[in-house]
Amino acid sequence: MSEELSQMLKNLPLEDQFQAEYVWLDAYFRPRSKGRTLNCKDFSSPPHTSPPSAFPEWNYDGSSTGQAEGHFSEVIIKPCAVYRDPFRGGNNVLVLCDTYWPDGTPHPTNTRYHCQKVMEAAKDLEPWFGVEQEYFLMKISDARPLGFPEGGYPAPQGPYYCGAGAECAFGREIAEAHWRACLYAGLKISGINGEVAPGQWEFQVGPCVGIEEGDSLWMARYILIRVAEAFNVMVNLEPKPVEGDWNGSGCHTNFSTKPMREDGGYKKYILPVMEKLKAKHKEHIIAYGKGNEKRLTGKHETASIDSFLYGTGNRGASVRIGNQTAKDGKGYFEDRRPAANMDPYIVTMLLVSTCCDIPYTAPGVLQNGDK
Repeated sequence: MSEELSQMLKNLPLEDQFQAEYVWLDAYFRPRSKGRTLNCKDFSSPPHTSPPSAFPEWNYDGSSTGQAEGHFSEVIIKPCAVYRDPFRGGNNVLVLCDTYWPDGTPHPTNTRYHCQKVMEAAKDLEPWFGVEQEYFLMKISDARPLGFPEGGYPAPQGPYYCGAGAECAFGREIAEAHWRACLYAGLKISGINGEVAPGQWEFQVGPCVGIEEGDSLWMARYILIRVAEAFNVMVNLEPKPVEGDWNGSGCHTNFSTKPMREDGGYKKYILPVMEKLKAKHKEHIIAYGKGNEKRLTGKHETASIDSFLYGTGNRGASVRIGNQTAKDGKGYFEDRRPAANMDPYIVTMLLVSTCCDIPYTAPGVLQNGDK
């Protein structure tokens, strides 16, 4: 389709109707979506400002997404967050949903449901998050990162991190388009940058409160996949997609509670929390992303997966406490263990549960993080 025709179709007025793209997670924790036509007259405010409850529930064939058997394949999707649609513009929206069985019970892959329970219990503590999503942009032709020549390797790591120039910044147009699309959608994207390896980028989501972080990161991932699709490029969230002396991809998660951000919070709350995290290191690692052992080696700005280490300003630690936090005596810390393919609902839930002594009741939820 020509660019001119694409723009013409995008700008066609729909008058009393709009398009809603429903987005949910499949059994492998990848976003899926399908669209439906809705009527503006059924909404009391513009669609993108309407609450999720204003949108009708829907369903899909779970046997085609690894979430149901063919003889009982219907999975219900319930809207939980609404965003402006950067691909269609106008009144059109993206609708994030979570999944349920027809009897109303949450689907086993619905990690949002369990995360929401913990976030509600921690509401008075005001848990804040900021997630740094690293990813690789891969060529369709050979499934290797942009900047990797066919059958060979680029120059070693060094010039690529925050670099500029055709020999360094591979895929900038995709990263920039994604950033702008997310801002249009209404997501809190605080910035982007080129990462350490060729074809590797990062965007930051936050600060967000509670369940908003998981919702925002999943929608930002979906938008990234759609943007890259338009450039005929794949998005790779594996922890170590390129073997050898190349950085892996993480999803560093910055976290704080209201008491941590208040005067004295560093010594009174942040330092004691390190011991809690150490005690539950294995439990967190199980849920922090499949294949993370290939990334957490003690090299390439990581700590070993087998040990827990925290330190001030140390990017080789499991948890980094910022120099400014130590200086101010209050602030936040960065959990550097989560892999790029982690489920943010699980990771944020575990951080709140462990640090704030709030139990979670989610049979199999940790295993879901290992999909």
